[in-house]
Amino acid sequence: MDEKTEELRDLFVDATGSETVTERQAESPGSLVDRDDDAVAGRVAALVATMRERYGFDSDLDDADYERVVAGFFDGEDDAAIADAVGGSGSAVDARAVRDARLDLHLVADADRDAPFEYAALKRLLAADRSVEVAAAELDADAETVREFVPVARADLASTRVNDRFRDEFRALLTDADIEDAHAATAREDGLREATEDIETDVSL
Repeated sequence: MDEKTEELRDLFVDATGSETVTERQAESPGSLVDRDDDAVAGRVAALVATMRERYGFDSDLDDADYERVVAGFFDGEDDAAIADAVGGSGSAVDARAVRDARLDLHLVADADRDAPFEYAALKRLLAADRSVEVAAAELDADAETVREFVPVARADLASTRVNDRFRDEFRALLTDADIEDAHAATAREDGLREATEDIETDVSL
């Protein structure tokens, strides 16, 4: 590696390295480190209560259980793990009940949309108020299989109608993903710009 290449490599590491991003995250006033846990919990509770009033939850889970579902979802727990945590209070809760609660909260996971037919087509059909049977015929799929994905599609549609407001606010409250993405993108762009300018300056024709 010649001296110039080594300088460019060091520039890229300095500009895009993980230490730089981590340092900026730690300084950010919006990071989880600086947030008031009680305030976050209170806002999550308020959002759950608002959604229950607006949409009407059919689940037997109470608001505290729904709040636990939100926290578990954004902490990367699967439905079974969340069910074990919720059921720890003595009530019998299974993964299916947690899935239903997630969908009530517009918390749809990518795996939920993994249908053996065109999922987007199902959403279009439901938005057009087609029945499960009609949708199944148009999708050339079994009605029972389609019925399994209907709650998922309805949750996505409900979320879209409010511009993903609830899901986005839960995410903003419980993760630093937006902050990390913004800092990482800025660091990459700055590093590439500086490196490119350095290369152009030293190129002789």
